[in-house]
Amino acid sequence: MLTINVVTLFPEVFEAPLRTSILGRAAERGLVRYRVVQLREYTHDRHKTVDDTPYGGGAGMVLKPEPFFEAVEDLRTGPPIVLLSARGRAFTHRDAVRFSVGKELTLLCGHYKDVDQRVADGLESAATDSHYDGLLAAPSYTRPPSYRGMDVPAVLLSGDHEQIARWREAEAERLTRERRPDLWEKLDG
Repeated sequence: MLTINVVTLFPEVFEAPLRTSILGRAAERGLVRYRVVQLREYTHDRHKTVDDTPYGGGAGMVLKPEPFFEAVEDLRTGPPIVLLSARGRAFTHRDAVRFSVGKELTLLCGHYKDVDQRVADGLESAATDSHYDGLLAAPSYTRPPSYRGMDVPAVLLSGDHEQIARWREAEAERLTRERRPDLWEKLDG
């Protein structure tokens, strides 16, 4: 039986779809088991804060790394762990087949502007901002400045807005070239 873990801020969004149609019938027949986890359960303050402002400035809020790491550890799950992100590579039929024949799959659902890049760097991730301007977004980071030996890039802590803008542009271009050559070709052409 395949177990699908979904870590999200909005578990209620998954209730009806996982009980309905093909997904519901698969669960009824014992082919799949769904575990939907509230990300806020892995916070440690009274407000259940899951996000913070991005280092280097900019609009929006970035989801913190701690709740994701702690949720995955609590689930006691191994790979594949997929961070759902517009910055990732495109999800293909080949991916669907590969995941469907496994024993377990964990989906980490982002929200707000982005998920702290250390979540993708520190977990087995396949794939949070949109393709605005035709490029994937540069990685985002929020507090703490160091988490489990993974540090925020120094440029984002520098306060030099010109350097930060150059770093973000270079990272957006690099990620688009590497992960979405189809988008890069449209821009380059």
